[in-house]
Amino acid sequence: MSDVTLEVGGRKYSVSCQDGQEAHVQRLAGVIDSKLGSMGANLSSQEAKNLLFAALLLADELDEAQKQAGSAVAAAPDFDAERIAGQLERLAGALENAAQVLEGGLASA
Repeated sequence: MSDVTLEVGGRKYSVSCQDGQEAHVQRLAGVIDSKLGSMGANLSSQEAKNLLFAALLLADELDEAQKQAGSAVAAAPDFDAERIAGQLERLAGALENAAQVLEGGLASA
């Protein structure tokens, strides 16, 4: 385990993380710090409340992103596997024919 010092909302926090994850944890802390900064005049005098609101805002953004990702997957067009398999078989046949022509052409050259 490694210890890393994070600065969020103008305060420093020391946290532990897995070795090699220090930069990732610092980047995440930067996201939280940025969210706190975007709250501007809406900050409370209570540090814990500010961190809670920042966490809620980030959780809301994550929820929206997951919903959009889910709807994008749901909106993906269905495909006809049998039709695609048939097309692949025809393509394979055409490639085999082309290979035979090339081999025959090279053998006679």
